[in-house]
Parts: sequence; structure tokens; C-alpha cells
Amino acid sequence: MSRQYFGTDGIRGTVGQAPITPDFMLRLGHAVGQVLRRTEKRPTVLIGKDTRISGYMLESALEAGFASAGVDVLLTGPLPTPGVAYLTRALRLNLGVVISASHNPFADNGIKFFSARGEKLPDEWELDVEAALEQPPTWVASRELGKAKRLDDARGRYVEFCKSTFDSALSLKGLKLVVDGANGAAYHVAKHVFHELGAEVHAIGCSPDGLNINEGVGATHPEALIRAVKANHADYGIALDGDADRLQLVDKQGRLYNGDEVLYMMVADRLDRGEAVPGAVGTLMTNMAVELALKAREVPFVRAKVGDRYVLEELISRGWQLGGEGSGHLIALDRHTTGDGIVSALQVLQAVVRSGRSMSQWLEDVTLFPQRLINVRLQPGQDWKSSESLKAAQVAVEQELAGQGRVLIRPSGTEPLLRLMVEAREPGLADRCCERLAQALRG
Repeated sequence: MSRQYFGTDGIRGTVGQAPITPDFMLRLGHAVGQVLRRTEKRPTVLIGKDTRISGYMLESALEAGFASAGVDVLLTGPLPTPGVAYLTRALRLNLGVVISASHNPFADNGIKFFSARGEKLPDEWELDVEAALEQPPTWVASRELGKAKRLDDARGRYVEFCKSTFDSALSLKGLKLVVDGANGAAYHVAKHVFHELGAEVHAIGCSPDGLNINEGVGATHPEALIRAVKANHADYGIALDGDADRLQLVDKQGRLYNGDEVLYMMVADRLDRGEAVPGAVGTLMTNMAVELALKAREVPFVRAKVGDRYVLEELISRGWQLGGEGSGHLIALDRHTTGDGIVSALQVLQAVVRSGRSMSQWLEDVTLFPQRLINVRLQPGQDWKSSESLKAAQVAVEQELAGQGRVLIRPSGTEPLLRLMVEAREPGLADRCCERLAQALRG
């Protein structure tokens, strides 16, 4: 059975268009409540959100849906996605709900869920919810209706959790950091974490107005962070996305470090401290240079499907701890149950402080292969899999790469886009081959 509503990271779309409408959210809350009540008589769920103006509307609709199914609700207000995952586990709740479209513009929004253990839920659970959506509602009696209340200390609890993942014998004193909150869910969290650990912090992207999330700031627009790091003569810059589950890092020279490089630093730091690293998980998009560098250090490396949930599933199945994506989703399972931009940044800064080596020094032996990525917008109903011209172009490109690069073609899980990626040792070759694929698709 295929999923109708759930994509690679929950349900996402444009507000006011199905399924991101208040009537659907009411049905969704009720359906999820019905699924929860199969195993729990009186479930309690936690709802957090980012700073989009539509969050108020969707939050109210979900709350009503849960209440109608006999489920109690705790509301956190704006809180990073990993903060919801942490509190769901820490408070022994049945489910965590996040209202966010992550790095998308403010006009989009979405819903994603976390289990009682603070982990992304499997496809099977999502199919159960979709099946429940197709059933008529079953309203509980008035005396069984759910209740809702605010969790007033959610932000403070999460700040303390983030700090607890940093070595208590170390501090960030002496470091000047720029922290970019993307005008999103971490606007009132991230700067306090780094400041309370001793750093001098200059904050940008921490003035949300409901409409400016991810607008020219954050992990998807690192040029703002690069400018701020240089202007403030900072040592490092940290950019989060709208829901703060991923990051980009910048050093004082303005060099940008992506998630692949951060994953390598996290592994290398543990190896240098004498810790065993049984393996690391990347995705189909992970740069080949990182794979080769890890294998040179005798660390097995496997690729999962694109999406942090699939990285997590692979880590759990293998009993490993470290994984991530080039987009900046990093997972350290001995620190948190899900990707966390703040926690990941702390792991890198911890390595820098402990060793006295800069991020560029940590990566002296890793030179990323050039990658070219082109997103081609698909027309309604367009079947790219049956495109003979694309198939022929792919065969020709792979012959030209001759084992010195990779081709990856995949649809976006959240937008009507086909992502074309070519990786090669020579940048000109990657550019030329990727353009050939894009032209073949466009006709």
C-alpha cells in the first residue's frame, strides 16, 4: 500500500491547499488519536511548532482533533523539532508532534511525528494513520474528551538538555560565535545554549515575525552567516534551519562546511580519543570523498536512502551511533534520538576546543569531489521514469564518468521536483554531465 499523504519527512505542502488545511488537520489529529488509543487508554501527545504564522491555525485544529479522540495535549509553543523529540521521551509521553515545514518558505507548513522514544516513526505507522483517515470519525463521549495545557518550561528544559551533551570538563570561553536561528524555532534557544557554555555570541535570524522564517538567513542561505562571521571577526558561525534539526558551519575565513564534512569530523574526533566507531551511515547523496576518507581510517560506511529517518533506521539496525546527510542533518545516537543542529554543532566545537585544531585542520585530508545538483520541476502527471531520452543520457553520462564519479536521479519527497546529481573528480565534468541529464529531461 502506497502512502497518500506522508512523504519522506511527514506531511508537507502549501498552506490553504490540501492537505495543509484546518479541516484536514482536524481529521488527522482524530485519526492519529484513534491509532494511539488502540494501545493506550488515555494517551498524551506533545505539540510543538516553528514560527510560521500558519502554526496557530494548524495547532488549534490538531488540538481539537486529538481532544475529539480522547487524547490529552501538551503545547510547547515555538520549539525546535529535536526539542519536541527530547521532551516526548523525557516526559514519558505517547507521541510528539511538530508543526513545521523545516527549510521551506513561510507559505508552506507540515506535520511530523515522533514516537514515545523520541524517534521518527516507521512507514507502517504512517500507513495505519492513513487507513484511519479513510474511516468515519468515532467521537468519544463528553466525559472522555481530551484536555490541553501549556508546558511553560519547555524552552528551558531543552536548553539544559543541549548543554548536557557537551563535555562538562570543557567550555566555549574564548570563542566568538555567530548563531543564525533562521527566524525559526530556535530563535529563543540556540543563542542561549552557546552563551551559557561560555561563548561570546552574536545572533542573527532571531527576530521572527511569522513571515520571515528561512528568508535570506539560516542553513539554506549561509551567505548571511558568512557575512556576519567576517563582519564580527568571529571564530565560527552556526546556521540552523527553520526547525533547527540541521545546520551549516562557517569558519573565520568564511569557509562553509556541509553535513558530510561535519559527519567526518564527528567520527574523527571519537577515533582520536580512542573510542571505537563501528561504522557510519550516510545517504545516496554523501560525497564520495568522505566515504573514501572514512574507509582509509577503517570505518565501514553504508548509504541509506535520502532522508534522516532512513539514516536513523540504518543506524539502529546496525547498532551504530553516527550518521548524517550533506544537507546538515547529523545524528549521534548516544547524544540524541534524532538529528539536532545545536547538538551537532556542540560536538564539532567540543572537538575543536579539546584538540586545539580548527575545523579546516580536522579536514586537511578530505577534499570533497565536486557535485552538481540540478532540480528540474516536473509538470503535473509527468512520468519521468518512462523518459527514454533521460535513460539514454544517463547511460552516456555513466560511460563518460568511467567509474570516476556517480549519477543519482531521485524525486523530491516534498516538492514536484526531480533532483539530478552528478559527482566527479573534475568540476567541469560534473557540470557538463548534469546539464546533459537536465536537458534530456526537459526535452
